[in-house]
Amino acid sequence: MKKILLLSSLLLTSISLAQMDMRTGPIGAALSKTPGMDHSKTPMTGSSTAGSSMNMSPNMGMSDLGKLSGKAFDRAFLSMMIPHHQAALDMSKAVLPLSKDATVQKWAKAIISAQQSEIAQMNALLKSYGGSDNKMARVMDPMKSMGEKVRASKTPDQTFVQDMVGHHASAIEMGNLALQKSSNSSVLKLARNIVTAQAGEMYDFQTWLMKR
Repeated sequence: MKKILLLSSLLLTSISLAQMDMRTGPIGAALSKTPGMDHSKTPMTGSSTAGSSMNMSPNMGMSDLGKLSGKAFDRAFLSMMIPHHQAALDMSKAVLPLSKDATVQKWAKAIISAQQSEIAQMNALLKSYGGSDNKMARVMDPMKSMGEKVRASKTPDQTFVQDMVGHHASAIEMGNLALQKSSNSSVLKLARNIVTAQAGEMYDFQTWLMKR
């Protein structure tokens, strides 16, 4: 019972972190800086605010993902999650040759193994939907720089772990949305695995960061 309560609390915290991360940082940029957007207004008030989250253009971003259902939702979710996972792979591959922390190295290797496998699974699932929804996939283009950020950092271990917290938080928000909206058993299982595995990793990351 204690384990269930702990996981529930962690998931709620992760969702809160994801909501914050969707509005700021590289994850927020990935879900807001897309072609055709109005980059001068916030989504909540419409006021001009530098550095704030931007309005989504039609059919792009989390707000539009949430409006989809059925096969359209599943296709969009998978199309977004593949480049999202690829960003985690890029970060992990970037930190490995630079890391001086055995724990960080272990995490990076585990992320590479798990997310390469999930990317292969998602690519296979997308075949039944006619392939990727390229508009939704391009929402994640700004995340392509996350590996370079790790390489450029003077503290690559800490940069990797800090950025991976936000990265996982946004994956959990997407996964929770899929658990609510998907009617495909394979997508539901994938989303459940993403949420549970990455929430556990976020706990480990935050524990590591608190000791720094």
